[in-house]
Amino acid sequence: MKKEKRALSFWQIWNMSFGFFGIQFGFALQNANVSRIFQTLDADVSKIALYWLAAPVTGLIVQPIIGHLSDNTWTRLGRRRPYFLVGALLASIALLVMPNSPSLWIAVGMLWIMDASINISMEPFRAFVGDMLPSKQRTLGFSMQSFFIGTGAIIASFLPYVFTNWLNIANTAPDGEIPLSVKLSFYIGGFVFLASVLWTIFSTKEYSPEELAEFEDKEFERQLKAEQEVNIKNSRNDFKIGTIFLSIGIAVTVLLKFIHVDQEVFIFSIGLGLFGLLEIISGLLKKAGKLKNGFVAVISDFNTMPTTMKQLAVVQFFSWFALFAMWIYTTAGVTSHVYGTSDTTSALYNEGANWVGICFGIYNGFAAIFAFWLIYFAKITNRKVAHAVSLVIGGISLASIYLITNPVLLLLPFVGIGLAWASILAMPYAMLTGSLPAQKMGVYMGIFNFFIVIPQILAASILGFVVKSAFSNHPIYALIVGGISMILAGILVVFVKDRD
Repeated sequence: MKKEKRALSFWQIWNMSFGFFGIQFGFALQNANVSRIFQTLDADVSKIALYWLAAPVTGLIVQPIIGHLSDNTWTRLGRRRPYFLVGALLASIALLVMPNSPSLWIAVGMLWIMDASINISMEPFRAFVGDMLPSKQRTLGFSMQSFFIGTGAIIASFLPYVFTNWLNIANTAPDGEIPLSVKLSFYIGGFVFLASVLWTIFSTKEYSPEELAEFEDKEFERQLKAEQEVNIKNSRNDFKIGTIFLSIGIAVTVLLKFIHVDQEVFIFSIGLGLFGLLEIISGLLKKAGKLKNGFVAVISDFNTMPTTMKQLAVVQFFSWFALFAMWIYTTAGVTSHVYGTSDTTSALYNEGANWVGICFGIYNGFAAIFAFWLIYFAKITNRKVAHAVSLVIGGISLASIYLITNPVLLLLPFVGIGLAWASILAMPYAMLTGSLPAQKMGVYMGIFNFFIVIPQILAASILGFVVKSAFSNHPIYALIVGGISMILAGILVVFVKDRD
């Protein structure tokens, strides 16, 4: 019979989650201001989604690698904490450099570096909860992360507005330059990111590998291990999956070429083909007997995902497609639809961009509040009901932005989006960790990130084309598409098996 992990006190869970305050501080600055920086550096609004592609691609590559490495790491600093530290140092430096980018392509490159660094810190934090908390406290643990994500993001999102309206710091700048209010916000973000992660590193002690082994459900672990051992030797399955995806990728690419779409639309079809190619390479390595390497391990773990993880993956896909549409197009949509301008040098545009920061702060602030309400709601119903209701409310709220012309009224839908955001950050992970083997918690959390990243790549590859071709370059319609996607995610939660 497995040994039960000891329950942690409220303040112990607070300390182990506090690093997320800084992680989301940096992430919120990125989400609320990067499109603004790109537009300031003369980015075409129809290309903004393409420039944002750097962010999800880095997550797709970095998170499973970091997850696999952290599963197999043990140092004097622990198992996950070395990655917290390295990521925080790199992200803090990137936050200092980003607002000083002299050209668009340097800004895009800095987004790539910044997002990779944030992912190095963030991925092990998800596995950290699974490592440290017993089943009965997982919902609290991930909700505590949601609380810090919300509080960090609301402060970060408000900073440019506070600097401009409270401290009279310049909110406009000459053509091609980033306003001082934005630069100072990023500088503060770099400090907060590092300081909060250090707090968690020095206030929390991890279980040793020997202690973690005592907590495993031996029968469940044996079943998963047997499946994985069969798959890691089964090259035919990799060839089959690889051939299917490579064929689909080639066929879709040829079709898109025939109908003459924009180049960025090819990103997703080429990505499908590339995934198929990676599966085939994995099959070739297996056939050659080269089984003991990280690449084959990650592909094999992907092919043997637990059932609950597969079901949640579909929910995540539509949830994060909606979120990425919101992050990319809210600034452009609100400034053009509500404020009536797309001139990035105008005071009116920058006033609208600052107000988007306030709206983002509102949804993050309410996410922090809803994080603890969701614990109660999930207790009296269950995690599936809590997540489904939250997503449907969030989707309706996101789509309703189209109906609003008064900036003050924009705050209302972002309250509903805050509920969805709080649930997205907690409930899928609380449901997921019960279905994962302890020794592979990190790599599976990294693989789970695929279903956050893939919809973002899809959004980045097609939304710009859709906005231009179907919506005559009116970005507000991308928010309606996002709302519909989030409602669909809420409906799909019904089919998830929550194993505990």
